[in-house]
Formats: sequence, C-alpha cells, structure tokens
Amino acid sequence: MTRRQTRKGASAWSGRPYPLGAEYDGEGTNFALFSEVAERVELVLVDEDGTHTQVPLTEVDGFVWHGYLPGVGPGQRYGYRVHGPWAPAAGHRCNPAKLLLDPYARAVDGQIDNHPSLYERNPDGPDPADSAGHTMLGVVTDPAFDWGDDTRPCRPYADTVIYEAHVKGLTRTHPDVPAELRGTYAGLAHPAAVEHLTSLGITAVELMPVHQFVHDGVLHDRGLANYWGYNTIGFFAPHNGYAAHGTRGQQVAEFKSMVKTLHAAGLEVILDVVYNHTAEGNEKGPTLSFRGIDNSSYYRLVDGDWEHYYDTTGTGNSLLMRHPYVLQLIMDSLRYWVTEMHIDGFRFDLAATLARQFHEVDRLSAFFDLIQQDPVISRVKLIAEPWDVGEGGYQVGNFPPLWSEWNGMYRDAVRDFWRGEDHTLGEFASRLTGSSDLYQHSRRRPRASVNFVTAHDGFTLRDLVSYNDKHNDANGEDNQDGESTNRSWNCGAEGATRDPAVLELRARQQRNFLATLLLSQGIPMLCHGDELGRTQRGNNNAYCQDNEISWIDWRLTEEQRDLLEFTRYVIRLRTGHPVLRRRRFFLGETLTRADQPLPDLVWLAPDAQEMTDEDWQRGDAHCVGVFLNGDAIAEPDPRGRPVVDDSFLLLFNSHWEPVAFRLPDATYGERWTALIDTAEPEGTPDESEHKAGTALTVGPRTMVLLSRPSRRARDEAE
Repeated sequence: MTRRQTRKGASAWSGRPYPLGAEYDGEGTNFALFSEVAERVELVLVDEDGTHTQVPLTEVDGFVWHGYLPGVGPGQRYGYRVHGPWAPAAGHRCNPAKLLLDPYARAVDGQIDNHPSLYERNPDGPDPADSAGHTMLGVVTDPAFDWGDDTRPCRPYADTVIYEAHVKGLTRTHPDVPAELRGTYAGLAHPAAVEHLTSLGITAVELMPVHQFVHDGVLHDRGLANYWGYNTIGFFAPHNGYAAHGTRGQQVAEFKSMVKTLHAAGLEVILDVVYNHTAEGNEKGPTLSFRGIDNSSYYRLVDGDWEHYYDTTGTGNSLLMRHPYVLQLIMDSLRYWVTEMHIDGFRFDLAATLARQFHEVDRLSAFFDLIQQDPVISRVKLIAEPWDVGEGGYQVGNFPPLWSEWNGMYRDAVRDFWRGEDHTLGEFASRLTGSSDLYQHSRRRPRASVNFVTAHDGFTLRDLVSYNDKHNDANGEDNQDGESTNRSWNCGAEGATRDPAVLELRARQQRNFLATLLLSQGIPMLCHGDELGRTQRGNNNAYCQDNEISWIDWRLTEEQRDLLEFTRYVIRLRTGHPVLRRRRFFLGETLTRADQPLPDLVWLAPDAQEMTDEDWQRGDAHCVGVFLNGDAIAEPDPRGRPVVDDSFLLLFNSHWEPVAFRLPDATYGERWTALIDTAEPEGTPDESEHKAGTALTVGPRTMVLLSRPSRRARDEAE
C-alpha cells in the first residue's frame, strides 16, 4: 500500500469571507468555510498523485475561515481538516483526522467506501483513523458556460404537466441512446429521450435527487446501492454518478448542457431537493462534512441530550432550521441552482421539516419568510411534499400561498374510488375538481394541488392494479420495509398472470387512473414509465434497487404501446381545452335554475338528475356524472379576453357491473361525441354521437368522456 504524502503549502492570501465555498476568478481560487466552533482550519489540496498539501486558513471573519490561493484553478480537488472541541455531550464532534467535504463544493469527486475510518467508534474519544482516501473530495469548478440563447419556458401553472423521472432509470436501457451515455445527464439530453418526453406532451421534468448523494454503508454491505438519492451530502454539486464525461468538474457542464437542451425542447426542469437532512445520519453515521465542521450549528440535537440527534425525517438527523447559517446554506443553494444552473423549480422532500424552527410545524417559520421575500427563488415553481415523520407532520393544505403541494389526499381518494371502496364518492368529487376544500380557504388556486396517483415511493401504476401486497424481499429487510397500506387491488390475481380477464381489467384500470389524473383540475404528475406499463414486480420501496427492477424497460409489448398512445391522447385533450385545466376553482353554484344559464359545474346522478345530499351520502354510491361548462369559464386569458371552450360530460362508474347513464336534456347539449371510453382496448371510441336524453351504458369500472361544441362561440360566429 502506498503511503500518502502530506506537505505544508505556502501561506494563503487573506481572501474574502464571501461567497462561501471555492470561487475561481480566472487567476486563483478563494476558499471560505463556516465554523463557529473551529479553533483551527486547514485546507487540504489533493494532487493527481495523491499528495496532500495542507494550507492553514488563518483569516476568520464572522466564523468564516477563508484564504485565497493564486494559481489554483478548475479541477483542483480539496477538503478540510477542522480542529476544535471533541465534546459529544455538548454537541461538538470536531476531529482533524477526518478529511471533510466542503458543504459548498460545486463538484464532488469520488464516493465513500464505508471504511471504518469514516466513523467515530472509539468510546474514549475521537477516532484517530484518517479518512483520507475513503471519502469524497470537493472540486474547484469553472463557472464559465455558453448558455447561448437559453430561455426558460416559464409555463403557466395551469398548463403544467409534470413528469417525475430518475436520471439513470429513464435511459439506462434505452436502445436508441448510445451505451456510454445511458443513465447520465447526457443520456437524458439525447434526442431519443427528449423525443419521448415531448411526444408525450408533458411540460416539466421533475428529476429525483441530483444533488451529490451518498450510498449508505448498510446498503453497501448488502451489495445494494442508494438508487433514489435521498441522502444528500453536497447541496451545490450535481451527483457525479450520473456524469458521462468526468467528475473533475465536467459533471457541472454536462448538467448545464442537459438543462439547455430540455429548455430548447420547451421543457422545464424541476429538482427534487432534500434540505431536511444529510447523509451523515445519527451519531453512529459517518463523519463526512457537516458533523466535523460544526455539528451543533448544522444539526438539530435533542434538548438536554446533545449527544443525540432530533430526527423528524426517519434518516437519523434533521438540519437545524433556526440557525442562520443553515438557512443561508439552503438559500444560497437554491439561488445557485436557479441562477447558475437555470433550474425552473423545486420539489422539497419532507417539507414539513423545513418549517420546524422548534417542535411544531410552523407555516410562518423563517424558511418560508426567506422564500417569500427572495427575488430569485420566489419566482420559480415551488412544490412541497407536505409531510414528515414527526408529530403533527401531515400538513396537506397548510403551506403558504406561493406553494404547490403533493396532494396525498388526491392519491388516496382516487385509488379508493377505482378499487370500489364504499363511502368514497364525495371525496373523489372534491379531488377531481381541484381540492378547493383544502386550498381555497387561504385564497389559493387549483395549481396548489399537484395531483398524482403514483410516485417513486410506492407501487408503479401497473403494480397498483396487479398486487394487493408489497413484495420487497429483494431489499434484504424481510419485506418489513415499505408501506403496507397501499390502497391497491390486483384485479383477481396476485402478480404475473395469463388470465385474459384479469389482464383486460388491469389494462382498463390503468386507463381509468391515467384519464382521471389528466382530466382533474390542478397540476397532474406522472411517474416515469407509468405511461409504458412499467413494473417493479410488486416492490413498493425500490430505493435500493439500481437495476432492472427500477429501470424503465423499453422493450414494449403491443399493450404497452397502446397505453403510451392513450396517455399522449389524453394529455393532448387536456392541453387543448382550458375547461379541463382551469386557473380558478369552480364557483360552487352547482344547482341549475330555469331562468338562469347553466352553472360552470353540475353533478349528475345516472338518471341525469342533479345529485342530492342523500345521493352523496350513500355508502354504496359508485357512479357519478359531472358537467363541465365551457361557456361559463369566469377567468379571462392572459390578455384579458374571455375564455370559451367546448363543454364536457364525464361519466364515472367504479361499480363491478355496467350502469346505464341517461344523458341530460338538451339544455346541456343536443348531441354529445364520445372521446374516451376506458372499456375500449385503446381507450378511444369511434367518436360516435349520442343525443340528449338517451341512455348510454358505461361498462363496469369504466370512465367515459363526451364533449359538445361551445354554444357561445357558435353564437358569436353567427
């Protein structure tokens, strides 16, 4: 084994305390690191041959240690050694034997290897084992990049269709993407991947975590890996495992090129970000960065028991959201991704934790105040996962007005309705029309609700209709991990089957879920591969499956191609009709009056009579029709002109038997054209016409969509 050489370098110039991190100016690099408890800080430069050069940072202003090194530039690898108190009982865990990653590193080289030197396992004091060679290093980057005429798409919320995707999983097996680019940022920017996204009709790609993350030691020991990436250690660095062209700063340029390409295709890029915790875990986890730099400033510790971490995330630690330098870290990171990487928005993982200044979730916490007033971040799309695992953590409907939220209540209601559960009709109706009961009280609009049926966490759409129970044995946890209550239904057989009746019903249920999602008010979000019938073989917690279980299989059957075309078709319908994606909630006056125009929304029973309170309260009610009046859209377009659209009639039947719906009288429309019938193998009927007042049989577990032209537009034309 070659012994690592360490030498003392020349003294650094004084430099500047801001910006934090490593900032290259064309002639040299300024290094700045925050630590309130440090007594001495050494910058460690790592050469190509592995030689370490230690440079003391002697300048300190406002707890920021800094220095400038002329001649040091892009590609230079570096870390820090922080000398300070080792007093776990007081919350301090400084140990200069650990080579630490800069929290502000713009690029990261390497990955941890779970070596014992990364951990503090000495019961009598700091572990003397040096972690160099087993941990990650920061990389100085060149901020220059030719963005050309890059323009943000700036899609209105009402027009947005989100596609949740995994950088690696989307293209890892794509036959039209060159092998060396599959599973990388460059692979996602390849024409074959971009064509799939644009032909689908989505408007925004929401990427699962791309901040530099760590592969957990426990997974490493099982021969698995952290596939999802919710284990961040570098909040400024694109994950180096997704880079095709190198990890000495090349990953930054590759990421920027990907964003530029997606923007050119009209697609926004939203990042799933994890600012609630870090990859260091609890006191038994590795010391990689924050813990060794200033443990008690960065992490929330148990009051009166400072040796242990207060955890509302289920990962071992939570960032201390009331510390000014933690808030600065998050805000600086967000601004960096918007201004330097041209990102269009963020989805905040376990966002309730970000609102915990103290114990309770507080919608008026400092974090939200900072977001609200920030001239950069407040102008991009902000989406919350509105829960965490702490007490009082479920906060759907309670985020401030700027925010949209993953609507978990939408997911649950739609799943329950289509699997035929009793007492679901009223809840289903509320979710279908934008969840005004959750958001209107704070003067928010339908865009507050990000609607989804499936996401990365849980069953895929195909598995949702193929499994009653999770099958997570491949994760190595005896099937104890993952959610056990999935609101799923296997349609008569668990898992793979050749029964044609079961397969037909599963295909129909997938069409039901997709049509419901894409025709609901609010922002729809598809999970990548659901449009292709992707399966994880019943695994509903594939966080550690960086393999064929999680990757999209692009070898499509005829049935999968039909599902893809159906999804494209429904997205085109949504895109083409503003009444299906309203900016404002329905007025709520759903009862008709003989001397008044039809309201913007009417709920109809199968006999074409308006739904009564008694109808809604029936536990066995599984059928409803809803009239969407395209001639009664109160909101103007962006130029102040009236918005006029066709009118639609949606007929839902989650019952196991067919139901005869009577179409409403000619007041609603003389003739209706069928556009969707999920009972059809391709989901689209022959656009047959149906007269007012006639009966239309809606098959078991089927949705039908009918339309008629706008009367207002016709009258104005005449």
